Amino acid sequence: MKLIPNRLQFLIDEVIDPQKASFIIVPIPYEHTTSYGKGTKNGPKSILKSSYQLELWDEEIKKDIYKVGIFTADYFNHIKSEKVFFREIGRFVDDLISIYRGIPIFIGGEHSITQGLVPSFEKKYENLSILHFDAHADLRDEYEGNPHSHASALYPASLRSKIVQIGIRSVATEEKHLINTGNVKTFLMHECLDVDKLIEDVVEELSNNVYLTIDVDGFDPSVMPATGTPQPGGFSWYDALKIFKAVCMNKNIVGFDIVEVSPIKGSNITEFNSAKLIYRLIGYISLRKGLL
Repeated sequence: MKLIPNRLQFLIDEVIDPQKASFIIVPIPYEHTTSYGKGTKNGPKSILKSSYQLELWDEEIKKDIYKVGIFTADYFNHIKSEKVFFREIGRFVDDLISIYRGIPIFIGGEHSITQGLVPSFEKKYENLSILHFDAHADLRDEYEGNPHSHASALYPASLRSKIVQIGIRSVATEEKHLINTGNVKTFLMHECLDVDKLIEDVVEELSNNVYLTIDVDGFDPSVMPATGTPQPGGFSWYDALKIFKAVCMNKNIVGFDIVEVSPIKGSNITEFNSAKLIYRLIGYISLRKGLL
């Protein structure tokens, strides 16, 4: 397996050797099951383009974070059947995390891609837990007859690994029985408005090795308006960063994805904020690993 560089590198035009990169970004413009607003297939490109508007010096971390080494791979395109896509993305991630040392960052695309990403990390890392940041529980065993639906993004992993959910404020009747049972710990948004207490509880619930999956609708719509299934409420920018920083500094983040950006014509808010979020998370993880 040899990674091909994307024409759009995250943040800067320089292409580094992926073998030397501390972080490897993989854009996945997959969209197959969106059920309300469309356009997640355009999310990865819009985020990469917006990243060029970021300042290289991060005002919170006070470092030029890009110097840790960030490589952006070519798009993992959905050009075959859904069944083939999920089989091939699994093989791709298996190879990615066995050959390259960089922490993977996946840019979706719809949230269903997480089903194809997580199993590779479960195989590699003992006692993996998943921090699920989202407005929706995404625990249906299938939706509209499709087990690979975006509404089922976390269901398969919930049968195997610990799932900690935050930001949740939309739960379907057919998934309510999975809330706070088995491997799932759900912090419903309206019950967890004390962010400092939430941070304590989340850090306690997670194991040491953590995969982070971020649906941008976990934020308040004023922060991330361009998403297919928005919900009122959600995290403010700084409250969310406070949570992410605590998790990144206390746990071993093995990879993360950011999904469900559906660009709106005439507005660049969501894609820019998503790019900034990715850069900030790279900074938090780099601080914990002593890369900065």
